[in-house]
Parts: sequence; structure tokens; C-alpha cells
Amino acid sequence: MSGVATALSGLAKRGLALVYPEVCQLCRDESAQPADGYVGTDCLEKMKPIEAPFCRRCGQPFEGEITGEFECTNCREMKLRFEFARGVMRGSAEMMDAVHRFKYQQALWLEPLFRRLFAEMAVEQIRSWRGDCLVPVPLHPVRFRERGFNQAETLCRNLSRDTGLIVLTRAVKRIRVTRTQALLSRGERLANMRGAFAPAKMNLNDKRVVLVDDVLTTGATTNECASACLEAGAAAVCVWTLARALGSPSN
Repeated sequence: MSGVATALSGLAKRGLALVYPEVCQLCRDESAQPADGYVGTDCLEKMKPIEAPFCRRCGQPFEGEITGEFECTNCREMKLRFEFARGVMRGSAEMMDAVHRFKYQQALWLEPLFRRLFAEMAVEQIRSWRGDCLVPVPLHPVRFRERGFNQAETLCRNLSRDTGLIVLTRAVKRIRVTRTQALLSRGERLANMRGAFAPAKMNLNDKRVVLVDDVLTTGATTNECASACLEAGAAAVCVWTLARALGSPSN
């Protein structure tokens, strides 16, 4: 790095520190570093990765000992269009707080942390699955104007840097403005997302698609989006999300 570039980098870091002091942005009670998304050690330790046992289709984690692969009741009742879905992190209070800030408050300082979590947990498995491309779950233009960015696309582009896979944003589109899923029951979620996506301009030409989103709960959103990917010509679809909501997906 040249002397000028080093100086500019130093100025940028000092400027960032003025806007975001090096204190945990979640609890405000401990120090934190930019490389950790301004999340302190104690809060980071409460963010746990998804570990077995979990449903082989949707990745819902379960407590206790379960030997062998299994499929949860939610997946058996749904006509899933994706091969499997995996969340990187358990949806703890700290994890969901961070995701909510990123999604609704444009807390973009969390990007380095989210990129690292995805890279540590997902990259090798995506390569093993032989994925061809990354597709972010699209926002409807109305929602995009409200938020100013698509959190799924931001996650997707960071994941692209670590997998080397291209990001395709014109393969599927959102054609209906849907209600926020957070407070809906399982049945309401399914009805809310039905017909929300459609193929767009780009044909996926038998590509193996890795669909990327921020959170998976029942799989209603990603399942409908996966269906649109298949209509657009995808050979197969898997889903990766940053977090997996905990608790019964029937709620």
C-alpha cells in the first residue's frame, strides 16, 4: 500500500471511529472492533453456529441426541422446491438483534462480521454442492425504496467474494408487496408469500442456484423464490441464510 493510500485508510478508520465508537453496538457495555462488526466479545459468544442434529431439508436445529438424518414435520407437510436449506447461525436474541439492525436500520458496519460467519460455515459446503451461481431473494421495488438496499443482495455479494460464484440479480423478481412475515403464523406466512415471485429477464440455463437470504423461519419465502428459480430454468436450488429462527416453525 502506498503512503497516500495508507494515510487515507487511517483517516477512514478514524472517521468511522467517530461515528461508531469502539463499543459494542448491541449491549453498549463492552469494547468492540470494526472487524467484529462492532459487536463485543460477550455478545459474540452468544451467537452460536447451527450444529447437528438438524432437519436434513430445512436445517431446523433440535436439542438432544438424534442419530441419523431426519426430516421435520414442517418439511413433510410442505411441497419444498429447494433441495435443502441451511442457516449459518442460531437465531439467538443477539443474532436476531444484529440482523434486524442490518435489515431495517442499514447497520452496514455489521458486514465484516456477517461475511466472516458466512465464510466460516457455508463456503466449503456450497463448493461441495457444486453451486454455479448466487441469487439473492429480491425485494419488491416498494420495499427497496423504503429500506434503501436489499440486505440479501449485500450478503450475497460478500459471499460471492469468498466462493468465487457470480451473483445474478435479474433471474427472479418480486411481483407482489407482501406483509412483514415476523408476526404471522405459519399458515399466514405461506398464504402471504404464495405467488410473490416470478421469473425475470435472465434464463438460469440449468444452473445450480444458491439462494441467499438473511433469515429462514418456515421456509415460505425461500420456497416460493426457489420455485421461481426453477421456472427460470434452474437445474436445482439450495438455500443459505445468515440466521435460522429458533422455535417451532408452526408458530
